[in-house]
Amino acid sequence: MPSLKKLALTAFAASLLGAVSAQAETWNMPTPYAEADFHTINVRKFAKDVEDATGGELKIVVHSAGSLVKHPEIKNAIRSNQVPIGEFFLSLLTNENPVFGVDSLPFLATDYDQAAKLWKASRPVIEKLLAKQRIKVLYSVAWPPQGFYAKFDATTPGDLKGLKMRAYNALQQKLARELGMVPTQVEVPDIPQAFATGQVAAMMTSPATGASSKAWDFVKYYYDVQAWLPKNVIAVNAKAFDALSPKVQAAVLKAASAAEVRGWEMSKTETATKTQILKDNGMLVQKPSPALKAAFQAAGKVIIADWKKQGGAEAAAILAAYDKM
Repeated sequence: MPSLKKLALTAFAASLLGAVSAQAETWNMPTPYAEADFHTINVRKFAKDVEDATGGELKIVVHSAGSLVKHPEIKNAIRSNQVPIGEFFLSLLTNENPVFGVDSLPFLATDYDQAAKLWKASRPVIEKLLAKQRIKVLYSVAWPPQGFYAKFDATTPGDLKGLKMRAYNALQQKLARELGMVPTQVEVPDIPQAFATGQVAAMMTSPATGASSKAWDFVKYYYDVQAWLPKNVIAVNAKAFDALSPKVQAAVLKAASAAEVRGWEMSKTETATKTQILKDNGMLVQKPSPALKAAFQAAGKVIIADWKKQGGAEAAAILAAYDKM
C-alpha cells in the first residue's frame, strides 16, 4: 500500500494541477473567412503565439467561415461578451458611424503606404468609438487593393448603368448608385451563387476574394482600379481583456502587434499571388479605360465629400492628420 508520504505528495501535485487548470482560460473566436484565407491563417498564428507566450494560460479557439457567429453579428457578439474576441470587416459598421468607413473611401488611399498612414491617422478615433461599446482594438490588417469584376468588358460609364453590383457596405452602395448600378448585399461565401442566379453581375473586391471564390467560374473581366484597401479589425471585449492577468494582457498585445505587421506583409504577397491566379485561370486582368477610371474617381470625390460632411469633426480630424503624413 502507498505510504502516507506518497499519498500526501500525490494530493499536493493534484492540487497544483487543479490550480493551474483553474487559471487556464479558453476564448472562442469567430472569424468570417475560410481556412485558406490569409486573414484566417494570420489569426491562427496570432492565437498560437498567445497560447505559447502564456504557457497555455490563455487558449484562443478560432472558428472560421462564420461557423460560430455570422459576420454581420460578430461585432455585437464581442460587445455583449457572447464571445470575448473576434474579427470583423471595419466598414461593415458604417451605418453606425461614417467614420468606420474611412478605409473604404474610393481613391483616398490606394496603395499600402497610403493605407498604413490612413490607419495611423484614423486608429485613435476608431479606438475611442469602439471603446464606448466596451470593445478594445487589438490589431488591423488591410485587404489587397479593391478591383472591379464584371461579366463583360466595360469600357465606358454607360456600360455600368443598371448592373446589379455586390456591395458589402454602405459606402459601396453609394458608389454603385453614383455609377448608375444597383447595389446588392452579398457575403463572401455566397458570391458564386449570387452570380450564378443573376443576383449580381459585377462586384468590387480584392484579388484575394476573387481567387478564393473562383471568380473565373462566373466572370471574365477584372479591372485593377486599386480603389481602396479596406481593413479587418481583430478586437476583444474590454471586460474580458481587463480580467486577464497583466502578464497575459502583455502577451496578447505583443502577439497582436506582431500579427499586424505580419498580416500587412501577407496582404502584399496575397495581392501579387492572387492576381496571378486570376490570370492563370483565364481571366482578363487589365487596367480600366481612361473613361471608366475617370468615372470611378469622380464618384469617389462625391462620396468623400459626403462622408466628410456626415462624419463631422471626427472625419475632419482624420483627414487633417492623414494630410500631414
